[in-house]
Amino acid sequence: MTGEAARDSSPRDFQRARVYAAEEFVRTLFDRAAEHASPMVEFFGTQLTLPPEGRFGSVASVQRYVDNVLALPAVQQQWPAVPSLRVRTRRAAAAAHYENRGGAGIVAVPDRGGSDWAMRELVVLHEVAHHLCRVPPPHGPEFVATMCTLTELVMGPELGHVLRVVYAKEGARWTD
Repeated sequence: MTGEAARDSSPRDFQRARVYAAEEFVRTLFDRAAEHASPMVEFFGTQLTLPPEGRFGSVASVQRYVDNVLALPAVQQQWPAVPSLRVRTRRAAAAAHYENRGGAGIVAVPDRGGSDWAMRELVVLHEVAHHLCRVPPPHGPEFVATMCTLTELVMGPELGHVLRVVYAKEGARWTD
């Protein structure tokens, strides 16, 4: 290998756009349900009741939520010995972000000026899924499977089903 390929041996994040598109679709379902003040949505021809989606008002509340998620017995059983995860403020309002520094996981979320999209449960669970799935690429099949299982354990089987259907619709693959 030469040039760029020789320097970067990590797998290409081939389904990143598909994962983001699917999750944007699901966030829109939650937004429409909130607009109509009803958890019932039409989902591919079927009436479905969405679980409530948490919204956060501060980085401290996101940290409490993450700590509670990682302490859930079902999460601990699925992913034993997961290290703690720290939440910090991110300056840029355009993205939430996960990083791993020497085994220590850090989630950065924007908390001001147009960051409402990031201060919500589905986005935070996406970042937690990165912490639980250390298999490259970052949005590969293992990540998608982790995200589906995590949302199912935390928010309920309906949301796990919704994510699987929408990931499939967008062409994102996952492992079983």
